[in-house]
Amino acid sequence: MSDLLIEIGAEEIPAGYIIPALEAFMEKVLSSFDTARIDYGKASYFGTPRRLALIVQGVSEQQSHRKSVMTGPPESIGFDSNGKPTIAAERFAQKAGVALDEIRVEETSRYLCAVREEKCDLTVSILEKTLPHMILDIPFPKTMRWGDLSISFARPIISVTAILGDHSLDFKVGNIKSSPYVFGHEFMSFEKYKVGNASQYLSTLRSAGVIADIKERKNLLEKEIKKAASSVDSIILKDDKLVDIVNNLVEYPYPVVGRFDDEFLDLPDEVLITAMREHQKYFALTDEKGNLKPYFIAVNNTKAKDMDLVAKGHGKVIRARLSDSGFFYKVDNESTLDDFAEKLKSVTFQADLGSMFEKRQRLISLCEYLSAVAVSMDRISDYDGKEEGKIRDANIKKNLIRAAELCKADLVTQMVIEFTKLQGIIGRTYAENAGENHEVALAIEEHYMPVYSGGPLPETNSGKLLAIADKTDTICGCFFADLIPTGASDPYALRRQALGIIQIILKYDLNFSMEKLIDKGLSLYESDSDKRAVLSAKIMEFLKRRMTNMLVSERGLSREAVNSALSVSCDDIPDAFLRSKALDILRQIPDFEPLSISFKRVVNILKKTGNFKKFKKTKVDEALFESDAEKELFIQCRDVKRLVTDYTRMGDYNEALKKIAGLRPVIDKFFDDVMVMTDDEALRNNRITLLSSIADLFRNIADFSMI
Repeated sequence: MSDLLIEIGAEEIPAGYIIPALEAFMEKVLSSFDTARIDYGKASYFGTPRRLALIVQGVSEQQSHRKSVMTGPPESIGFDSNGKPTIAAERFAQKAGVALDEIRVEETSRYLCAVREEKCDLTVSILEKTLPHMILDIPFPKTMRWGDLSISFARPIISVTAILGDHSLDFKVGNIKSSPYVFGHEFMSFEKYKVGNASQYLSTLRSAGVIADIKERKNLLEKEIKKAASSVDSIILKDDKLVDIVNNLVEYPYPVVGRFDDEFLDLPDEVLITAMREHQKYFALTDEKGNLKPYFIAVNNTKAKDMDLVAKGHGKVIRARLSDSGFFYKVDNESTLDDFAEKLKSVTFQADLGSMFEKRQRLISLCEYLSAVAVSMDRISDYDGKEEGKIRDANIKKNLIRAAELCKADLVTQMVIEFTKLQGIIGRTYAENAGENHEVALAIEEHYMPVYSGGPLPETNSGKLLAIADKTDTICGCFFADLIPTGASDPYALRRQALGIIQIILKYDLNFSMEKLIDKGLSLYESDSDKRAVLSAKIMEFLKRRMTNMLVSERGLSREAVNSALSVSCDDIPDAFLRSKALDILRQIPDFEPLSISFKRVVNILKKTGNFKKFKKTKVDEALFESDAEKELFIQCRDVKRLVTDYTRMGDYNEALKKIAGLRPVIDKFFDDVMVMTDDEALRNNRITLLSSIADLFRNIADFSMI
């Protein structure tokens, strides 16, 4: 057993490429080992902007042995009456790659068989053939070519190191020949260093000014920036994502504290933080109360002789950035958000869907609809939380419509054009500066939420409903323009938009009809009701798939239970969730399987009748009962129906399903004692009507035939 080291040295690779590339490369290598029958132990990856590396411990020196049995023709064909091999046996031996005298007859089947032992190649030779392809197959968002080579990679490859045990592998990637050498730090120790084996890799690079272990480098980075912040009596503004980005921008972290002029603190905090973070990858600093201070931390890849001079250089850079931001802020505040909203007429939302101003008008229409619906939502209350229950129509409509009028206005401000990630945030800031209602201002920012998977959700009433309206309009518009996601392609992030709608509705238990909201959204694009119905069905199916995946992956419900509940309806999303959850709980009882079989039997018999819906309109005639089993089922079904109706009205599907499940003994007795499909039409129809009343109990909860 030997350890394998592979390092691909390259010109500076973008920070966001490194981890995904390493994970994909490790998976490719280990998968190739599995396919090639090469045993291996623990695998670890390492990386910096200038190298992607993998170490696999305990790699076997050759493929593991494998025998296989190949079956041939029957004994009667393979051997003649004298027991001598025939031509068929000879050809089978040639095909199996064994000598004729190695052919055997399988005892039980009496067919010819041959035991073949597959060839075992050395791991070195296998790797030398496969590694060049695996290296060039590493996926990147974008690749480039260089020189006159036909290969492509994230950045030009400058070295390839490949060692198995103490043996250097011999192959080429493009014009780069593999070797046992690695390069040190680009600026501080850019010489070649020989690596004897995988165990020497990290220490060799460390002596050359490089920390290749990503976790080790991150720990050092966090320690050093914390020390730098304490030198100016400050605290680093928490930003885990920026730590990960900066960690993959350097091979060794050398932080310095920089300063900017106090006057820039008059700018909104988000502007300062974004200017430092997005453009320069600087860490913002605060005092103990969370107030921004006129300091920042820049992390360098090189230790200069005069780090104070480096800090001053960073200060000049950020000063220019903040000066621009201050100018944009001043110019923007010379106009109102209503002025900016008018300029949305010149901004395209989507080529087939008109301008952002037209989207704004659709949002106003959808919000007018939702404001009327919201009055009946017990879960919606005044923003200050003082008024319980239903809210006043005037409050929600006024705030929601005003937020809809202004929510896209900041897209044409100088500040958002410069810092696109501040959309919504700048709108909220400018609304506050203009004296808009506090809830209106917050809703402008919140309507984009969640901006990423698992991100914060809106908290204000206007923010919740405006976010739903905005996402609904985008989905309706894209389906209308036939911009439906396919496979991995989802350029308008419709899947994320759909999940956002579902998450907001579930968190705040907003009970309203999604189908009606979608029809309202589609009506702003399409006047033909038949065409809208077709599109609405597609959108509802799209939402159902998103909700199914979410309830299974995030809420831990079984896919069978979710599919069964949502197949009935997902129009009222909180109700669909409660039904899914209740059914999932019911599935866990010990005797659920026979219960499910009983219900399926009811459904299957009804399906055989063809148009079984007609039996829902008729009443059971007790005078036609011929057995106690019919009578008992009828009485218990009638009693349970009253309870189920009350429980479902309250959304207590757990109790509703428990009551329905209690019918199983009488249902089983009915099937044991009664012939449903009797020749007597009156009796048959009466019994089908009785079964239909049973199915009605769970028909609006779940489809048991799917379990």
